[in-house]
Amino acid sequence: MATSRTTADSDPHPTSGVAALREFHFEPQPAAQKIISALVREFLTACPPARKLAEAMKHDTATRFADWIDHVRIDADATGHKDLKAALLKAGFTHTPRPGGKDCYVHHGAIFPAVVLARGCGLRVAIKVDSVAEFLQTHRIAAEDQHAIAGEPCSRFRAAMCWGDAQASLWVVERHGYRGFEPTADDPSRLIAALRHLEAFCTRRRDWPSDADGFAATNRLIDASVRDLGRDWACDLFFEAERRYWMSRNYAAQVQHARQRKLGLGWANHDHHTYRSSRQCFKPLIAALEKLGFACRERFYAGAEAGWGAQVLEQHETGITIFADVDMSPEELLGDFPHQGLAARADLGTVGLWCALHGEAFLQAGMHHLECQFDWHALVSQLEHEAHIKTMAPFTTFPYLRQAFTEGERWPVKPERIERLLKAGQINAMQAETFRVEGALGSHLENLERNDGFKGFNQKGVSDIIARTDPRRQKVLSGA
Repeated sequence: MATSRTTADSDPHPTSGVAALREFHFEPQPAAQKIISALVREFLTACPPARKLAEAMKHDTATRFADWIDHVRIDADATGHKDLKAALLKAGFTHTPRPGGKDCYVHHGAIFPAVVLARGCGLRVAIKVDSVAEFLQTHRIAAEDQHAIAGEPCSRFRAAMCWGDAQASLWVVERHGYRGFEPTADDPSRLIAALRHLEAFCTRRRDWPSDADGFAATNRLIDASVRDLGRDWACDLFFEAERRYWMSRNYAAQVQHARQRKLGLGWANHDHHTYRSSRQCFKPLIAALEKLGFACRERFYAGAEAGWGAQVLEQHETGITIFADVDMSPEELLGDFPHQGLAARADLGTVGLWCALHGEAFLQAGMHHLECQFDWHALVSQLEHEAHIKTMAPFTTFPYLRQAFTEGERWPVKPERIERLLKAGQINAMQAETFRVEGALGSHLENLERNDGFKGFNQKGVSDIIARTDPRRQKVLSGA
């Protein structure tokens, strides 16, 4: 059993007690992977331009073609595919009708592209990109005739055929909080409103006299965008702005994004976004995320000696997952800690200290890291060779999940933050001097490779990397 319930139909508030720790359980899905892999092999054989793109993805961006696939549309009546529907159902896919895809199959317990069965369509593979127009421009594909873009600029769904014929064709799709397969009819005023709300999110004030002021101001922006666009579209725009802000503060992100933009791809391979929160701000963080349509998924606890936990959240319509970290105790894990709130305490763990040094990830600091799907070994090699960016030792090395951080980006720390921590006895004089002179570990790009559709995380490995990125240990980590 992949999971006891799907995010799409779950209540945003998790069950309390021990049951909450067991509610979500994800496992590798090799049978489903076998079906998708066979379809991808068939497609790349039948569509040489797509095969060339797949080779460029590996060589130029250290990503895998299959990880970019949004959906596959196939004629199930064609020779060799007559048993596909039965095979999909047996492998855990569920019939999930969507606009433009009445016979659509989705695996809710794993990470696989949707499969749409239709007649007379041949074999179509659609990859996800940040911008259809940018992809077409990058590859010198004129947006006319058979390559015309379906969907208005800035709308929730755009698609275009790139290469191929009636038997096999490659498409690109751009999504903004919409899971259907046909363009939406949006009033032009809403498209303009979407641009205005994206601009408001990108330029929002992040440093306030108090964190409460910052959350209140950001909530007003979220409320306005949800009122004008609906929560799914608003959520997509909010996280576009969050990725931009994080990227402005992380060199590895800038390098990798430039590499992916050279192929017209963008950050559409994102896997999850990680926020760090102080205890007192955790409840308002979760509340703001739930306004944007997130539902609580599994939760983590690193152990009493580590002193931190995390709540995973997923927004089904946008495909965005959040890992929200916070200092906590084991007894708090068994309650409804995302909604009951956590009182501030004198002792700071790794997460609390990071927030005290840099500010809340939701406000001043920005995300701790973005994790994207890569060919793990290729990314390690290419980043170091091309930009001298090193990768920390992996903290997960399962056959179905491999994870590692790039070496941390150091950020300067405001003197008043250091003095406040020193006065409170939360850091010592030597640590304070290190933070004054060298700054403190701020953010990372995370290198992740998933296989067999595995949707979960490695709790032991996450605990290890949290410890190794504690700012108080940075001199050890850097070899100084």
